[in-house]
Amino acid sequence: MTGAEVTGAALRYAGVSVGYHGTPVLTDIDLELSAGQRLALVGPNGAGKSTLIKSVLGLVPVLAGSASVLGADPVGARGRAGYVPQTDTLDADFPVSVRQVVMMGRYRRIGWWRPARAADRRAVAEALDRVGLADRAGHRFGTLSGGQRQRVLLARAIAAEPRLLLLDEPFNGVDAVSQEAIMTALRQLSGDGTALVLSTHDLGVADELADLVCLVNGRQWAVGPPAGTLTADNLRLTYGGHAVDLTDGRMMLVEP
Repeated sequence: MTGAEVTGAALRYAGVSVGYHGTPVLTDIDLELSAGQRLALVGPNGAGKSTLIKSVLGLVPVLAGSASVLGADPVGARGRAGYVPQTDTLDADFPVSVRQVVMMGRYRRIGWWRPARAADRRAVAEALDRVGLADRAGHRFGTLSGGQRQRVLLARAIAAEPRLLLLDEPFNGVDAVSQEAIMTALRQLSGDGTALVLSTHDLGVADELADLVCLVNGRQWAVGPPAGTLTADNLRLTYGGHAVDLTDGRMMLVEP
C-alpha cells in the first residue's frame, strides 16, 4: 500500500496565527513540508502543538496569514489528511475487534452502510502488518495494552491512505516495543510519500525521526533540520529559560 501521488507542498503556512474566538494561541508560524517529509512539533505542555495540528485539519481557525494544506485550504483538504489523536474516544469495554477499529479508517471510501470490499480488507490487513499487530486482528480492542491500542489507532489512520498524516503525541505512555513499531511504520509511510506532522515532548524522538523540527511555545521560535534547530540556545528560548544539558550528545531539559 502506497500513498497517493503528491505534487507541490503538502503543507505551507506563511505568517500564520491560529487560535480560538479571535484570540491567537500561536503566532508567526512559517512552515513548508513536502511529500514524504517528517515534521516534529516540539515545545512544553500548553505550547500550542495540538492547536497547530487541529488548525491543519481545519478544526481551529487560521486568524492571520496564509495556510495551504495539500493545495487547498485546511477544511477543504480534511478528507485527504489523517489524524491520530493523543487519546481516543473508543470505550475499552466496547465489544469491537482490532480489525473492526482499523476498518473505521476505510469508512470514507466505503460509505457507512456499504459492505467492505476486498480492497478494504486488504488495506486493513496491510495496515495492521505495518504496525506489527497482524496477529491481533481478531482480538477485542479493549484487551490490548496502551501501546498496542495506540498502534491500532495508527493502523486505522494508515488504512485511510492519507497524503498527510498528523499525530498528536503518538509516543505518550507507550512501551519501548510499541515506540519502535510506531517509528518503523512512520518511516515506511514517509518512504511511500506520505507527509507526516507529529507533536512530541521527547527531544530524542524528534532528533532521530524528524527531517524538520519546529519549536513552538505561543509562537514559532525556530524551524529547520534537527541538528541546527535543537540547539541549547533555541531550546532555552522555547522553554522559557530552563537549563538545557547536551552532555554526551544527550538532550535534556532541566526544570527550574
